[in-house]
Amino acid sequence: MKRYKVYKDIRKRAVIMGLPISLFALMMTSVIGSLLFIIFSFNLLVIILVFIFNGGLYTALTQLSKHSALLHFKKVFPTTICNKRESQLQYEEN
Repeated sequence: MKRYKVYKDIRKRAVIMGLPISLFALMMTSVIGSLLFIIFSFNLLVIILVFIFNGGLYTALTQLSKHSALLHFKKVFPTTICNKRESQLQYEEN
């Protein structure tokens, strides 16, 4: 009888080849662009440099996805907006 493993990681992000979807899309855009570059300027040095560039980009993106704190930026807008005064200074005369 066949046994099925319960999938418990339903809340994790979707990952393709070890990259989140947005970084995978960036990687595929780079691969397609480099293929076009190879087709229109066919040279052995260009082919080697493109493979090195794509390999370096892949390793850099996997490191960034493992250490996601490097991409964490402070939010620009506050989560709540309130009219309450935050200081005790009186700017208006009563």
